[in-house]
Amino acid sequence: MTTSIDFLSHLNPSQRQAVEHYCGPLLVVAGAGSGKTRALTYRIANLIIQHRVNPENILAVTFTNKAAREMKERIQRIFSEQLAITQYGKKFALLTEYEQSLLKSQVYRNTIKDMWCGTFHSLFSRILRWDIEKYQDEKGRKWNKNFSIFDESDVQSVIKEIVTKDLNLDSKKFEPKSVRYAISNAKNQGLSPQQFESEQPNYRGRVIADVYNRYQDKLSQNNALDFDDLILIPTRLFQQNEQVLNYWHRKFCHILVDEYQDTNRTQYDLIQLLVTNDEKRKSEWKWQNRSVFVVGDADQSIYSFRMADFTILLEFQENFGDGLADDDTRSMVKLEENYRSCENILQAANELIENNTQRIDKILKATRDPGEQIYCHKADEEMAEAAFVINQIRTLEHQNPELNWGNFAILYRTNAQSRPFEELLVKYQIPYTVVGGMKFYDRKEIKDSVAYLRAINNPSDTVSLLRVINTPRRGIGKATIDSLVNASQQLGTTLWEILSDETSVNYFSRTFIKAVNNFAAMIQIVKN
Repeated sequence: MTTSIDFLSHLNPSQRQAVEHYCGPLLVVAGAGSGKTRALTYRIANLIIQHRVNPENILAVTFTNKAAREMKERIQRIFSEQLAITQYGKKFALLTEYEQSLLKSQVYRNTIKDMWCGTFHSLFSRILRWDIEKYQDEKGRKWNKNFSIFDESDVQSVIKEIVTKDLNLDSKKFEPKSVRYAISNAKNQGLSPQQFESEQPNYRGRVIADVYNRYQDKLSQNNALDFDDLILIPTRLFQQNEQVLNYWHRKFCHILVDEYQDTNRTQYDLIQLLVTNDEKRKSEWKWQNRSVFVVGDADQSIYSFRMADFTILLEFQENFGDGLADDDTRSMVKLEENYRSCENILQAANELIENNTQRIDKILKATRDPGEQIYCHKADEEMAEAAFVINQIRTLEHQNPELNWGNFAILYRTNAQSRPFEELLVKYQIPYTVVGGMKFYDRKEIKDSVAYLRAINNPSDTVSLLRVINTPRRGIGKATIDSLVNASQQLGTTLWEILSDETSVNYFSRTFIKAVNNFAAMIQIVKN
């Protein structure tokens, strides 16, 4: 039995208009709770089902790995539901567990596996694994395909070494964390060390530019990139190599970007290059079987401290679209029906948002009941605030027997604010769990394991080698490590070249030759 269904039938008219858009540019202004993820996922499904677009020709950019996973899972469900009807004649939920597993595997093989869906950093690091060897920066620095990606603690270590050792600067005047922040901002604006230096009017700025230059040297020497490079270097690569850009332009025919209001200028440059193939004349852009589909809302922009620029969204109509008024445009759709919040919440939100001076007009419309009135309590200090919140929770739990402590959540802005709440929760014997704290990948044992893997994959990564050379302890002390590092610097080679050469190691004190050779042999064996 074979049956077909209209899998878009439950979308509202605005969602359906966005999803069914095929070629050309489209800005979807999606208010909070208006179903933007649904619009994105159903658009991808519609491209594949209705227009026979190959999944590998779709590039879907999200802002978190969690959002990317959710998008893939939703797309998998859409296709599984379709296959359940066409292959079994009944809904997916009515199939046996074995039949469901077969369908999900089929969808993964035919659709999900080849789709490029992820964060800016994950997607463009993938591109760099293919093409980074075709790139060199303005000083001739180069990297190869097995580059490491330094996390924030690695970066801070390198910056601190440059500030305190290489340049012998006062770390109070040139605090490494603030220097790192300045360099990151420069990269997010697409500035090289030389460009950054040319913009500096004072001594401090020129010193930071020097640190930035030396930092890039060390990244290159370690065959490593930081997270900002994963956006900046692909942009520079596309700008300097027409063949590379043309390949990826032809590959990605349909580009979708989520949370467009939180993109920065370098991320915008990447999308613009891929969409236009660096053709400057808008009249020459070819939209046949191509599209750029961005979803966002200037009212929800929250990442300006990371150099996000919500005006990029406001400029979409001028940069890509038809530039017509809201009522006449064919390159913008507004999602204004809210499925998340009660009417009273939306009314308050709308009145606040109307005070924004730079925005695209929209009014969120409730699809739920009015709900309870909003109540605002003003507390004089943190303990009074905590007492009010905990008393509210105790009252609600007492008045509603169906509730348990797990039905409540306390939201606060920083971890430091948890203390007064925790004190009162303990006092009233209310069980609780603090969500957050140290992230999994920030734990020492995890960072050590990752450092081993990076050193094995990329022995030029001196930062990772230094992290694991005496972890666990194998009798290689700080003085020994300093001697090895100094030798590599004097010879102009990597630390690994010294460690892996027994002849070089034998020049050092015999007390640690065996330990160093054993470490190098272990890395070499696993590497091979």
